[in-house]
Amino acid sequence: MNHFFAYLARMKNIKRWGLMRNTTEENIQEHSMQVAVLAHGLALIRNRYFGGDVDPNRVLAIAVYHDVSEVITGDLATPIKYFNPEIQRAYKAIESVAEEKVVAMLPRELQADYRPLIQPERDEAYAIVKAADRLAAYIKCVEELRMGNQEFQKAKEAIGRDIAALGRPEVDFFLNNFMDSFTLTLDELN
Repeated sequence: MNHFFAYLARMKNIKRWGLMRNTTEENIQEHSMQVAVLAHGLALIRNRYFGGDVDPNRVLAIAVYHDVSEVITGDLATPIKYFNPEIQRAYKAIESVAEEKVVAMLPRELQADYRPLIQPERDEAYAIVKAADRLAAYIKCVEELRMGNQEFQKAKEAIGRDIAALGRPEVDFFLNNFMDSFTLTLDELN
């Protein structure tokens, strides 16, 4: 029996931001959708405005699957995951084993199709997905702050520094052209 799709359906049960009080809870399934939308947009921006040549559909697919290992590992909080290099290396190894376990849940004939999405090479498409992942975290902080939750202030500052350090023109373009909309109410968006 193949459990791949049943396991992925459990992504909705894995909560994010476990160490922080949230006004709106978020699970990894919702997060993956947002990262996919952002990553696809960043890929298109990269190609149209900055001479990129990345496949936006591949970026989209990698983003959809970027956190599937967490159906096995759970969502380890970033301050713990990156506490020191030893923990970071150990967690990367755990993620790799979990990713392989998820791939192994597929029929053998499909594994080669999914492996490059779940365990992608560390190329430009992957870098865009990682940038979109950080951008999604930044947006979460902005939304929580807009709701009056000061718990996310320090996270917003730290993630903002991370994003600035990426030096990715497509991310800067997004921040300059789309980010302010996340501070508006529904009435203001209309």
